[in-house]
Parts: sequence; structure tokens; C-alpha cells
Amino acid sequence: MNNPKNQIKLYGMNKFFNEIVNLFISKKLPNKILLSGSKGCGKATFAYHFINYVFSINQENSYNIKLNEINTKNASFQLVKNNSHPNFYLIDLMEDKRNIEISQIRNMINYANKSSFNNEPKFVLIDNVEYLNVNSANALLKIVEEPNENLFFILIHNNSEKLIKTLKSRCLVFKINLTFDQSINVTNCLLNENVFDLLNNDLISFYFKPGDFIGLINFAKENKIELNEYSLKKLLLLLINESYYKKNYFIKSNIFTLIELYFLRILYQSKHKNKILNFYTNFIIKINYTNKFNLDYESLFMEFKSKVLNE
Repeated sequence: MNNPKNQIKLYGMNKFFNEIVNLFISKKLPNKILLSGSKGCGKATFAYHFINYVFSINQENSYNIKLNEINTKNASFQLVKNNSHPNFYLIDLMEDKRNIEISQIRNMINYANKSSFNNEPKFVLIDNVEYLNVNSANALLKIVEEPNENLFFILIHNNSEKLIKTLKSRCLVFKINLTFDQSINVTNCLLNENVFDLLNNDLISFYFKPGDFIGLINFAKENKIELNEYSLKKLLLLLINESYYKKNYFIKSNIFTLIELYFLRILYQSKHKNKILNFYTNFIIKINYTNKFNLDYESLFMEFKSKVLNE
């Protein structure tokens, strides 16, 4: 998906956005906010839009609240985009890392303990907060329990993953959800195209969110793959045979979503549901084991290819 900090328009979230803006205007906004929802539904874009709204209130080219649109000429937008805004700090899972490391939290704490620029609100945005390990989470808890004045934490959580209860309990939780129709409409707006013209109907999933659709489409464009010619099975064979899960970050992060979707499809159609369920359960256990010990997925995918895809 396009980088959320560069996404000028916010689609499909007027209700959520108005709620958080009204809390800010009435000075009732908690200093710890958790945006929780499916991966790819636009939580990070939502966060960047709200942060720009706050930063730009008294600036030229301020945020357009009626259109939910960032003005690209706004100074704060440019600073946040270039990671140079003095009142903004971002933490995310670094590429090729399995967790958000405690050193990242310690660096943020040093930043948070400094005075804000011009006494304006400061924001710490933590994406993929479910990847905090125990030490990182404990270090974060200490500062979110008693944050400095005018310091706001926005945490972004993929609700398919577990989050430490003590951290969640200290935040105001915004549950952001999109229906399938909303996901399609948002995707079409972002692409300025019709997703049904770009994907084979077999790849259209009720579980997909805008980030899933756009990530898959961008991957296909980069690799000159005509997705409207690919069934789900054919696409999985391509991803495994060409080892795209090793070459492409989106595929690496989402191939198991596609595999799960395929299991659901064959489970629905099969007369041997117990056999498929048992294999699927064992396969998930192997995935977790592979992730835990940072092993190569190749043998796992070869087994899936031979036993499930029958190739």
C-alpha cells in the first residue's frame, strides 16, 4: 500500500475522524489512544490525518476537515513526511526484525522527556504495537502511565494479533472496521480504478481490506503479473515456485492470509472436512514453530504445494 504518511485523502472514516476531532476540540482527548482494527484498513492513514489536523490548526494551508484532506503545501505535512517535525516521533517494526526492540523505546523516552517545540502538542506514533516484546512493553508502560503534559501517544494495533492487556487497558480504544463494500469503495478511490477490473473474481475476498488489495495490485504491477488471469490456486503456485515470499515484503507479510483463504475455500467445498481441518491445524502449528525459531519457509511451502495444491 502507499505510504500512509503520503496519503492526502482519508476515505471511509468520517465518523471515526469526527469523533476524535470533537474530543480534541473539547479538550477531552486522552493522551493514550489505541487504534485497533484489521491490517490494511487504514489505521495509520487515519493517525497521520489527525496529527496533521492538530499540527496545522494555526498554520497556513491547514487541514480540510470537510473533505478529510491534507493540504500538501502545509509545513507540518512536509516535516512529518520527511521525519523532521520536532513534535512528532515514530516507532515501527524495523525490516527484518521480529520485534520492536527496547532500544527503540528508550530512544523515544529520551525524546518524550524533552519540552515540546513552541509548547504545541507532541505526538508519539507507534505502529504495529503488537510486536512489542515483554521488555519493550514494560518500558513503554512506565511512560504512558504518567506522560508529560501535552504529550499524546497513538498506538496502532492489528486486532488479529494479541496485545498486552495492561497496555490496552490504559488506552482509549478506537475500533476501526470497514465492511467489504467500504473496503472496495476505499480501494477504488485510492486507485482511481475498479478493483473488479484488476483482479480475478477468485481473488476477491471478503476478508481483504484496502491495504491488502492495493498491496497485491502493486506487487502484480511491479512483476508484470495480470491478476485478472490468476485464480487463487494459480497465484499461490506462482508465489511459491518463484519464491516471491523471499523477494517481496508484501508477499512475505501476507502469503499466509492467502493460504488461509485457500484452506477456507476447499474446506467449504470438501466432503472430508475433518481431514482438511487436521492438516490445517498442524500446518498452523508448523508456521508458528517456523516463525518462533526464524526458520526457512521453503519446506513448509513445498508440503503445502504437494498436499493441498496437489502439484
